[in-house]
Amino acid sequence: MSAPAPTEDKPVERGEREPILQVRDLCVDFYVEGEWFPAAIDVTYDVRPGEVLAIVGESGSGKSQSSMSLLGLLPPNGRASGSAKLDGNELIGMSPRRLRRVRGHDIAVIFQEPMTALNPVYSIGFQIVETLRTHFDMGPAAATERALELLRLVEMPDPETRFHAYPHQLSGGQRQRAMIAQSLSCDPRLLIADEPTTALDVTVQAEILKLMRDLRTRIDSGIVLITHDMGVVADMADRIVVMRRGRIVETGNAKEIFSNAKHPYTKQLLAAVPHLGAQSTVQISQHEMEHGGDTPMGEPVMVAEDMVIEYPRRGRTPAFRAVDGVSLTINAGEVVGLVGESGSGKTTIGRAVVGLLPVTEGKLEIAGVDMVGATQADLMPLRKQIGIVFQDPGSSLNPRLPIGESIGEPLFLHTGIKGAELDKRVEELLDQVELPRSMRNRYPHELSGGQRQRVGIARALSLEPKLLVADEPTSALDVSVQAKVLELFTELQREHGFACLFISHDLAVVEMLSSRIAVMHHGKLVEIGSSAQVVQSPKDPYTQRLIAAVPVPDPDEQRLRRERRDALLEAAAAELAAEEELEVETQHIETDDRPVQGGPMGV
Repeated sequence: MSAPAPTEDKPVERGEREPILQVRDLCVDFYVEGEWFPAAIDVTYDVRPGEVLAIVGESGSGKSQSSMSLLGLLPPNGRASGSAKLDGNELIGMSPRRLRRVRGHDIAVIFQEPMTALNPVYSIGFQIVETLRTHFDMGPAAATERALELLRLVEMPDPETRFHAYPHQLSGGQRQRAMIAQSLSCDPRLLIADEPTTALDVTVQAEILKLMRDLRTRIDSGIVLITHDMGVVADMADRIVVMRRGRIVETGNAKEIFSNAKHPYTKQLLAAVPHLGAQSTVQISQHEMEHGGDTPMGEPVMVAEDMVIEYPRRGRTPAFRAVDGVSLTINAGEVVGLVGESGSGKTTIGRAVVGLLPVTEGKLEIAGVDMVGATQADLMPLRKQIGIVFQDPGSSLNPRLPIGESIGEPLFLHTGIKGAELDKRVEELLDQVELPRSMRNRYPHELSGGQRQRVGIARALSLEPKLLVADEPTSALDVSVQAKVLELFTELQREHGFACLFISHDLAVVEMLSSRIAVMHHGKLVEIGSSAQVVQSPKDPYTQRLIAAVPVPDPDEQRLRRERRDALLEAAAAELAAEEELEVETQHIETDDRPVQGGPMGV
């Protein structure tokens, strides 16, 4: 169902074309405890065909809510005023019936948290087919074929099998790819991408960004990109809108904002962005001076040897080996970064470490406790010594509990403190993760994605664990808050000396925090070394592609990195094609040299 190709060879300059979307004096308010609180104030911008407008700012600055108001997707206590016109049609105040025709067909949304946006009771294939058949006159067979084509387009592994999978059966990155496939299914005029690459590793992120660039040129779509990743902004954006506390504080083209920001907040935002490679030189010099190049040794907190983790067979689906022969040790006070593609086994290892998944073969020892074959009774004393920050805060927090109770629950269960003492400890934890104490009585749905993630971090640190498993702990945070949380994390880690398995796709963050980096690929550990060595001189070809795919917050440098990465991928593809051709030739030679059976006539 792709749109026809443009008829003109030479496109009109974007600045001269009529906007697809015109937003004027848009205001969004929420009714909380008898008062209206503004979330967005007098927001004004245009989006033209083929243009990417990036909206950046802190969590709670109004980025997402101002965009969701365009489609009538505010919660019941929210209201929108002002004007937002799509191709001249007013969206604010449009009837729900007309909005249903606009959603998905004219305007598509890639939501921030795929686990809560996808329907858990339907397979992802059914949900994509449903979107297609709602907006187009298509039969089931044609819709299924188009859905499979879209899953291949977003690099979904084994799309024929994943088509029938449910959201909980996919990794975070795979769920995000399924949602992107659904969003692109109708070739929308306007795409609102709310943190579209939050859960994706950098290699898949690069492919998704390439796909979005192709979308805007192929069907001339406008894109509103809401993100905290300034590397993605440098890679994609034509113009940038910077929001703070509901207002636009600065706007301009990408080159102006990155090279000559005017507003102090924009400068602060850019200064907080971690740069890949910026820490490596410092790490090498300090490491060599203080430790002579050796990894600092303490008491081992986690020891894995030839660890194998399998998901059991279900019906006709065979057993799947998610982690295959991984050996990894983490010492007290050490932070080890674990990176790799979605589905490579990173999160599976993290869940096995905290006892949520059984180890099939090999050895896994946590704080002296053998996890292989351990019962729930064996693991109960260990729960206090291990903390975990989940990747998706929306689904990991109890929606029926205020966040104060969610944070205080581990303290009450394991230490027995309650009353004023518990309240005081909860408030201290809220202070540590930069959340107002007044938020303790709010529910998870009343917080932004970044605020929910900070609640998850506070809950994980509440018992001061010996080992912390951090599964994408800063994925939903904007860069300024991320910098504060990472600084806080470093201080807490230095003060308490807990070991940490830091799982992330953000290599710049991993490099900043970790003394060592381990790289996973297809369930195997392909490389492990000091952070400086892995970032500056990666040995494995997959690690080289991973490093090359990391976007940097500089439009000119990012363009050069993208060109180098494309050249690296072309060389790898040519090498693979040559190997396959050689293998075919070898098979032909072996067949030709095989002796003929049955005498001279071959009878």
